Amino acid sequence: MQHSLRPPPPPLRANNAWVNALFTAKAVESGGVIRRSVRSVEREIGRDAFETEIRRRGFHAMEIAGQYIILCNTGQMRVVC
Repeated sequence: MQHSLRPPPPPLRANNAWVNALFTAKAVESGGVIRRSVRSVEREIGRDAFETEIRRRGFHAMEIAGQYIILCNTGQMRVVC
């Protein structure tokens, strides 16, 4: 497993408390997986700001069935099936 030990960039201005809560989860620190509903993301910070924040951290995200699945790892991703 490969994930960066450098501190993450500062979060976007839009709803700092929500962004901070999302990216301080234990799963984030260990390079794990978190998920949030699309509706929640759109309500709290918006899709564009969310995608920008994911990219800034070097993470990956997928959208399926009304959920965002966030892979909190900067390593190369390969979809198996």
